[in-house]
Amino acid sequence: MSDPALPATTVDAPAALGPTRTPAFEARLARRYRQERNFRRIGLGAVVFSVAVLVFLLGNMLMNGVAGFQRTEMAVTIDFPASGLAGDATSLTAPSAAQTLEMQGLPNIVTTFASEQLGADAAAQIAPDAWRDIAAALAEDPDLINRTQTFQLPTTSAMSGALRGEGSPELQALAARLQDQGKLGRNFDGGFLTRSDATSPQSVGIWGALKGSMLTMLVTLVLAFPIGVLSALYLEEYAPRGRWTDIIEVSISNLAAVPSIIFGLLGLSLFLAAFPGLRSAPLIGGMTLALMTMPVIVISGRNAIKAVPPSIRDGALAIGASPVQVVFHHVLPLALPGMLTGTIIGMARALGETAPLLLIGMRIFVATPPEGFASPATVLPMQIFLWSDEIDRGFVERTSAAIIVLLAFLLAMNGLAIYLRNKFEKRW
Repeated sequence: MSDPALPATTVDAPAALGPTRTPAFEARLARRYRQERNFRRIGLGAVVFSVAVLVFLLGNMLMNGVAGFQRTEMAVTIDFPASGLAGDATSLTAPSAAQTLEMQGLPNIVTTFASEQLGADAAAQIAPDAWRDIAAALAEDPDLINRTQTFQLPTTSAMSGALRGEGSPELQALAARLQDQGKLGRNFDGGFLTRSDATSPQSVGIWGALKGSMLTMLVTLVLAFPIGVLSALYLEEYAPRGRWTDIIEVSISNLAAVPSIIFGLLGLSLFLAAFPGLRSAPLIGGMTLALMTMPVIVISGRNAIKAVPPSIRDGALAIGASPVQVVFHHVLPLALPGMLTGTIIGMARALGETAPLLLIGMRIFVATPPEGFASPATVLPMQIFLWSDEIDRGFVERTSAAIIVLLAFLLAMNGLAIYLRNKFEKRW
């Protein structure tokens, strides 16, 4: 029974709730969805545009570069037994074999056979150094001296242009006649990857510049990577916090944004002043590019070290590891993949640089590949720059082919670095 002394209580009915999806709410929601769709379209458009530009660039390079891997050649048959050349396996493979064959009159023999088979006008369009290809073939197979062999010999630049429809009408007519006879054509030039620079686009090769780039990048990596990694470890793990440390950190960040030509001036005034006899050498080029690459490695290395969880350090210290063991046994292996990423970026930038190398004298004509780190050399970007400045159209095709080689070298170098990064990467 209820107590009559207590006042009666009443339960109010719940108030009616208004609609939650009002027209204003629906309008705001539709606007948000529309903005999201527009943003996704803009992002997709940006990606498509970037890919289209990249495809256009690569396609243009490939279209022009395919011709750069070819050269115009003329077929000439040499009857060695009737030529009067003498030699055995020992003499034909000796280092002085080319000079010996030249003294025996091999250049004149080539001209004579070409005149008999193709005519004097056609023989005059064979490159002056074409006999060296025959000398190389004899060195590779000395048995050729005893039989008849047909060689595809390089022509002059004028004949190569005539085959493309350039030059005098007489030379174009001669090129058309030889082409119809099957004696003239453009063939794949495997020697482009094994020869060095030359004055004729028919005789140039990329190996000298490619080897120079390899040697220069090796010096850059050996100097920049360990110094950059150790600098990042010191600044992040051991350097006391203070004004001087802050100044060093700001200076490193500023160095990463300094124009590359400034590092060229530094290399010119510092390294060439100390080693004046090493001008144009890969050693000086690598040291100069190492200065430019180190700040990038230091910055990426510090970020990679910061990304290592503090619990890794605390756990290592808790089981008795010394601070040095914590850094080199735990922190460094976990931060190494991030450091390799920064190294990839820095080395890719260094590989394509020309301005610093111009100032230290690597803009030179190198007819033979460098023998070592102290030999005169040039690099792929500089070789491309030199060929692009030539008037002969043949060098334009060679330039595109050299760009393809540079891109392939860059992709191979980055692919190796990415493989190492993934191999050492650890997840937690």
